[in-house]
Amino acid sequence: MDFRQLFATNLRRLRHERKVSQEQLAHDAGIDRAYLSRVERAVTYVGLEIIEKLAAILEVDPAEFFRRPTRTRKKGG
Repeated sequence: MDFRQLFATNLRRLRHERKVSQEQLAHDAGIDRAYLSRVERAVTYVGLEIIEKLAAILEVDPAEFFRRPTRTRKKGG
């Protein structure tokens, strides 16, 4: 998974965990909702200023967007 896909996956997960719509997050960040959608689908790159805004709105350290998912192993299988 490249950084763009990793960022997109984590952004979408964090937004859903906080129950924030794309429209609301885009509005709060001062960006277009269609642009945010492209970022969440890993279609486009995102700049550092936007990463900073999104992190502040979602109340996370920007590094959270780049954390690799932990793999969980199933027991007995």
